[in-house]
Amino acid sequence: MSDSDRLLDVEEAAVMLGTFNTSGVRFPRRLISERRIRFVRIGRMVRIPESAIRELIEQNTVEPMRPALERTAA
Repeated sequence: MSDSDRLLDVEEAAVMLGTFNTSGVRFPRRLISERRIRFVRIGRMVRIPESAIRELIEQNTVEPMRPALERTAA
């Protein structure tokens, strides 16, 4: 986590993940409870570093497969 890394509350994390309109804060809270994302606990408050959201998205990005013709030629 860098010095310039913003700490997001669960609502901001849900907006960044694109899940706020459908499930509200449930999805980021589930990520936290299942320890699937880095987070910071300050007393009772929970914050998620913005870089952790970017890492989660990057780790779960599925690249498209090449068409079958390209795979056989390689």
